[in-house]
Amino acid sequence: MSDLQDQMKQAVAAAATEQIRSGMVVGLGSGSTAALMIQALGAKLKCGELSDIVGVPTSFQGEVLAAELGIPLQSLNAVDRIDLAIDGADEVDPAFQLIKGGGACHVQEKLVAVRAKRFVVVVDSTKLVDTLNLGFLLPVEVLPGAWRQVQGQLKAMGGEAQLRMAVKKAGPVVTDQGNLVLDVKFAGGIGDPAVLEAAINNIPGVLENGLFVNLTDQVLVGEIVAGEPRVRDLAKR
Repeated sequence: MSDLQDQMKQAVAAAATEQIRSGMVVGLGSGSTAALMIQALGAKLKCGELSDIVGVPTSFQGEVLAAELGIPLQSLNAVDRIDLAIDGADEVDPAFQLIKGGGACHVQEKLVAVRAKRFVVVVDSTKLVDTLNLGFLLPVEVLPGAWRQVQGQLKAMGGEAQLRMAVKKAGPVVTDQGNLVLDVKFAGGIGDPAVLEAAINNIPGVLENGLFVNLTDQVLVGEIVAGEPRVRDLAKR
């Protein structure tokens, strides 16, 4: 990560953390920017600026980090509400539609986002796109015994799908739910995210895909302006 990109991520994570109030149940997102937000939240709890916070993690990685920082945690099933969820995204289009799942956590991330009263997305400016899927592949979580069948059905829909392979272990990436991930590219990108999200999720063997449609309430963007980090509240189009 470049120093400038790190500064953008730090700035936007700090800005999002300012929205957290004492007594809230907070969805804790996954990924590098969300990790910075979790660290900022932990610091606020430690110094007494915030209290009575309950975090709902969206990944095992986030759960470990939050526990190390002393943030009280509960599972999704153990809470009666989520006041605010803060998470990153791999791509954000002008209508606030997202692709998520670069870390293979999109199933739990979507469960938390749907449950939250407010869903705030934190990104640096490199994640803003005009059309989804031109630069980032769409993750689709599939049952291990069905990945080839799903791959064929995605191809019939116009999507080229490859099984995501692990980097530091032999074999494919395995999600927190014990499933596999297909990364899909659609020629020309994704023109209608809502239609495609539903169509993919109707394929037998698919658990969930990384399109987050009509869920985002706010997008905070970290930018570098005149050499200094700045946070912009993105206007929806």
